[in-house]
Amino acid sequence: MNIKAKILGAAMGALGLCGLSSAALAGSTNPPGERAGLDMATPLPEGVYFVNITGVGNWRDAVAGSDSNFSYNVPVVAWSSPWNILGGHVQFYVAAPEVLGGYNYQDPLLVGRTNFFAASIYNPWIAGQLAWNLGNGFSVSLLSGAYIGISDAGNFNNAFNHTTFQEQLSLAWHGGGWNATANLIAGFLTNQSSCSAFGLVASCQNNNYFNYDLALTHTFGKWEVGAVAFGSTDFGGYSAGFNGSGIFHGAYAEQAQFALGGLVGYNFGPVITQFIVSTDVYTQNYNNKQTQFLAHVIVPIWNPETPKAVVAKY
Repeated sequence: MNIKAKILGAAMGALGLCGLSSAALAGSTNPPGERAGLDMATPLPEGVYFVNITGVGNWRDAVAGSDSNFSYNVPVVAWSSPWNILGGHVQFYVAAPEVLGGYNYQDPLLVGRTNFFAASIYNPWIAGQLAWNLGNGFSVSLLSGAYIGISDAGNFNNAFNHTTFQEQLSLAWHGGGWNATANLIAGFLTNQSSCSAFGLVASCQNNNYFNYDLALTHTFGKWEVGAVAFGSTDFGGYSAGFNGSGIFHGAYAEQAQFALGGLVGYNFGPVITQFIVSTDVYTQNYNNKQTQFLAHVIVPIWNPETPKAVVAKY
């Protein structure tokens, strides 16, 4: 459970997506629910790990009634160092997310259908973490990281590449086969409101956000089964106003959502997999409720050899 949960959390945390929000709406940089079911509190055994995260679903903020899709793939490398600071284990993460998204819908203002599709490497993610094992099944960790903007946020074609700083508090408890996890995530954008669609209507008022990813699961041998719940809300809202040309750019609308889902995992040893299906049960200022499927694959790359016992010969 420790290796699986910890690495999965790192990988999913690597995914930086600003919600691809529609005009005057916001969204969290990392997709809500990406860390649900993951123990990001328990220290990883020393070593290097590779994780691949694949997500498939519809796009919450696509035009209502559209045939939308939102998919991503995240390769991540996690290094659990041999060091400890203030009793906490030191760990580092890096990843290069890939994102795909689009929709096809009947535009009421235009003749025919409107199509949109985007595919690109998204903001790289780097982070450092201190994780403490408190005993009696309890663990806690603190993570600080950033999604690095790789283009001009004022360019409409790259409007969502804001640099985002992230802080996370993770809690976990394991006992009697039960696993309870909570990942509380706050994100702070360095540029919240600079981009607009062709200088007319604001297209990406992404704001500071708070996500909470929760889960309760039970392990049965190599199987893990349970429930997940997650929500998100943004804060520090971008206000309506006028751009430099005196054109009104639209009002900010705070977004929030809450979702429930199920989790099934299997430990093949050493490869570990985990699958989640979830759906929104509440949304605020989104155009659609999202249903998504997540697949996680974890592969240990290297762990230090266990020292061999010295046998004296006489």
